[in-house]
Amino acid sequence: MAETTTLLPTTVVGSYPQPDWLVNHAVLAKNVVPRVRMREIWRVGEDVLEGAQDDATLIAIRDMERAGIDIITDGEMRRESYSNRFALALDGVDVDTPAEVMGRAGRMTKVPRIIGPIRRRHAVEVRDVEFLRANTDRRIKITLPGPFTLSMQAKDEYYFDHEAVAMAYAEVVAEEARDLRAAGADVVQIDEPWLQARPEQAKRYGVRAINRALQGVSGPTVVHLCFGYAAVVQDKPSGYSFLPQLADSIADQISIEAAQPKLDLGILSDLSNKTIMLGVLDLGSHEVETAETVAARIRAGLRHVPAERLVAAPDCGMKYMPRARAFGKLKALAEGAAIVRRELTG
Repeated sequence: MAETTTLLPTTVVGSYPQPDWLVNHAVLAKNVVPRVRMREIWRVGEDVLEGAQDDATLIAIRDMERAGIDIITDGEMRRESYSNRFALALDGVDVDTPAEVMGRAGRMTKVPRIIGPIRRRHAVEVRDVEFLRANTDRRIKITLPGPFTLSMQAKDEYYFDHEAVAMAYAEVVAEEARDLRAAGADVVQIDEPWLQARPEQAKRYGVRAINRALQGVSGPTVVHLCFGYAAVVQDKPSGYSFLPQLADSIADQISIEAAQPKLDLGILSDLSNKTIMLGVLDLGSHEVETAETVAARIRAGLRHVPAERLVAAPDCGMKYMPRARAFGKLKALAEGAAIVRRELTG
């Protein structure tokens, strides 16, 4: 596996804009983030879809390399959403006759129904990691939906116990995560935006589910929390309703968005035992940050976290952005981190 000792390494949260020739962005934008299949977003047929997704992944890889990002992903080019690629590949889940639940944004959303024991029938993202590893010398990261979030994106008609559902998902996430590490992933990240959306339930068993999902997964491991895609959620709170509790998780890193919500970074003192993946790119702004703007946001983070425990990143995934803007922001991210790195090392 690739290694780096870079101070203030840069990374992405996960997704990168999918090309217009691959995805119909008008269809994607007018629907809520899909929990069931949304085949209509793909512009190419099923018979050539995998090859097209491979080509799009190469574009994402090269863009991240050209921008100067240290730890890259596959851009999640094969996914309709950050979560449904994995969620819909599991046994015990009926994806053909979905139910409806209230989404984070207060809209009814179609979701799969849990009708039996949740089991993983096969590895879902191993080929994604193998393809990424074969096409870059950079450190690589792969993302998975976290167990708490998965439990909130399905209708339980089998367990009839919220915590039992989350722990069942944790088992399959752990199996997948261990396989992804073995396939060559340097970093494994689980995405848990629903911890913020359902804080009372999260406080009862969220950390327990995360720890089960990361059990036996060699590090670095990351938990990402956000308030939602900037394209979907414009008005974001200035503080997290669930964050300090993650000090008790076994995750090595906690990923938060801070730029768009103008987060009070004093809260990071509650996570003094963790590396912080700090969002320093505002994805709600059409303006591409300057390197100095990014550097200033990193310096603000360094007032609360030592440089050895800070990773610079966008606030969230970049899936819903124009590619040119996303690339410009990533380039500013790399250049801004380089400015602060030089200040620290001379």
